[in-house]
Amino acid sequence: MTQTPVSPRSIAGRAVKPVGLGCMSLSWAYGTPPSDEDGARLLDHAIDLGYDHLDTARIYGDGHNETLIGKTLKGRRDKFFVASKTGIIVDGAKRRIDCKPETIRGALETSLRLLQTDFIDLYYLHRRDFTVPIEESVGELGRLVKEGKIGGIGLSEMSAETVRRAHAEHPVAALQTEYSPMTRNPEIAVLEATRELGITFVAFSPVGRGLLADPALDVAAMPTTDIRRAMPRFQDENFPANRALVAGFAQIALDAGVTPAQLALGWVIGRGEHVVAIPGTARIDHLEENLARSDWAIPAEVTAAVDALINHHTVAGHRYGKAMQATIDTEDFAAV
Repeated sequence: MTQTPVSPRSIAGRAVKPVGLGCMSLSWAYGTPPSDEDGARLLDHAIDLGYDHLDTARIYGDGHNETLIGKTLKGRRDKFFVASKTGIIVDGAKRRIDCKPETIRGALETSLRLLQTDFIDLYYLHRRDFTVPIEESVGELGRLVKEGKIGGIGLSEMSAETVRRAHAEHPVAALQTEYSPMTRNPEIAVLEATRELGITFVAFSPVGRGLLADPALDVAAMPTTDIRRAMPRFQDENFPANRALVAGFAQIALDAGVTPAQLALGWVIGRGEHVVAIPGTARIDHLEENLARSDWAIPAEVTAAVDALINHHTVAGHRYGKAMQATIDTEDFAAV
């Protein structure tokens, strides 16, 4: 039976492709980032390919990512929807979470300057600040919407309860959190809460931080600066079991006629019409691969095969270490 292609999705009232581009790895996180020249080349090629949703944040390279996007794409601003984030503040070698209204407003002005624009389509609170009522933070974002500086309010790594409180203060446009066959926490509550409230669910790391795309991924070959080295799933006691799962995942992809990365993206997009995915990459070939089958509607039997193989019972290790886990507000299976 022929599957109907996946249609565009909506964020903050604007239609976008179901697959966008997470820009973090152009500046930080997965080892040595590309040069500014190579990063600019990738961004320009993304727009040429038809990517229309770019996701960045102040913390990505401490402003470098926003600067790179602004400098590279300032003449093509009408071609894409841009999202950025505040709330994680860099103070030298230390970081803190700060979502006080005055901090949010100051951070936005800096993001507008770095992105070389007068309007950000979607502005997220990157983390919940437990010292500030969510209503106060969202109230300030609501005022920025009224002032025409941002198009919509986003929340990142927050629970269904927090999302509901925030949405009661001012309509929330998007909730972003990690989601892939390997990370099922959203299925506890926020996936359904966003569907119910009409909020777009934005899935980051939909390819399992690269693991689902590459059964031969070698942690030992990763640079010491790669953040995955500190993640439990990539450590010695868990990684062999997880890589074995990915071998089976690659076979499912082969049988379905897609690449493993495309299977992961199709699985995520297939979780609901309100879901979009923002895989990140610093490689042109992966950029092209991720968008090439973005309209592929995953058949039910393929979804079932993935779910039987990879789920929260079969994946070894948590997605974050204890210190990082303590900074987020998302539901966790271990606490259910």
